[in-house]
Amino acid sequence: MISPRQLSDWWHRLDVRVRDLPLGLLVLAGSFLPALHGKGTEVGELPTRPFDAWALLVLGLESLPLAVRRRWPAVCLTLVSLGFAVDQLRGYHAVAGTALPLALISTGAHLEGRRRAAALVFSAAYVPLAVALYRLGSGGETVTGFVTFYLVLVLAWGAGARLRGSRIAEAEQRRRVAEDTRSAERTRIARELHDVVTHHVTAMVVQAEAARYLTAAPERLDQTLTAVSDTGRRAIADLRHLLGLLDPGHGAGRGGEVRTPPAGRLLTLVEQTRQAGQPVEFTKEGAPTQPAGSADLVAYRVVQEALTNALKYAHGSRTSVRVRHSEKEITVEVDTAGPDTTGAGTTGSGTAGSGAAGAGTGRFRSVSVSPEGGGRGLAGLRERVTVLGGEFSAEPATDGGFTVRARIPAGNPA
Repeated sequence: MISPRQLSDWWHRLDVRVRDLPLGLLVLAGSFLPALHGKGTEVGELPTRPFDAWALLVLGLESLPLAVRRRWPAVCLTLVSLGFAVDQLRGYHAVAGTALPLALISTGAHLEGRRRAAALVFSAAYVPLAVALYRLGSGGETVTGFVTFYLVLVLAWGAGARLRGSRIAEAEQRRRVAEDTRSAERTRIARELHDVVTHHVTAMVVQAEAARYLTAAPERLDQTLTAVSDTGRRAIADLRHLLGLLDPGHGAGRGGEVRTPPAGRLLTLVEQTRQAGQPVEFTKEGAPTQPAGSADLVAYRVVQEALTNALKYAHGSRTSVRVRHSEKEITVEVDTAGPDTTGAGTTGSGTAGSGAAGAGTGRFRSVSVSPEGGGRGLAGLRERVTVLGGEFSAEPATDGGFTVRARIPAGNPA
């Protein structure tokens, strides 16, 4: 059995002329009902006469062109107007005359070009019709009656024009929404690309630079080169994911893939930073809320950007990462100590600073930790956190270091 939805879909797939034809047939059929004979539009006070052979042609000319009222509105209005004029001049006064305001509404709504010219032409054509009807009539129809009927026709055109304006406004609104959506998606992907490329490439550069000073220690050199390879593979995987978002038909990231980094990625991120020679202490409290939505992704990006800046501007300085999950929010705090000119900052071990590149010297450290280091990254993070209703701050510490804090409400849709 065909459902109403299937029937509706089938109907809307038909050509617009096929869908408009039943209206014309309905008006035509109504004109032959005995109870409605002579009950149609009457202008000029001409006596009503019975239908004859000419009436069939006139009724068809008035009603059947409604089938093309949306495809060819000017043609529809021309034919219906001609049929209406003959109908009034011969005194049929058929119900089919009601097709004229319908044609005017459709023309006002669907005529694309030369609208003003069309309005002037049909207005001018009404004048000789009114004069002819006045002369043929009994004189009962006054000038006021003809003017009133003309105003009714103008009102029908105006109703169509209003429908057209509403349709154009809705289309423009949909276009703006689509453009805003595309722009927001482009911005989101650009931020993801910035985060991925900046972090991975920074880590690879630092690791490669460290390798230059490890030629005397083959084992540590091998560890460093392995770390570079692992970082490169992670970068390729993340870039494939982003490219999949741009082109869902190919590769990873195709439709429906979750954007939020999987569980454990923070530990991987911290370990990667340690391998690049940055002593990182990582503390995690609580368990992630299920589902945490976009909050998990934003928290991951906050940590990623902060560690990237630490690598770039305070390499070898102690960095601590604290992530706390609660029922309603995720709190992230990343502290990077000021530059350690003694070289002690790079000799740590274990969770605080293990990794092949950790044996680098003070030459890798910047003289200061720059709040502008994130550039687009910090500005983008602030906007991301704010959009979710959270709070974000990034400011220098008293010891010359830098602190990044974020409070991110959990449970936002991804």
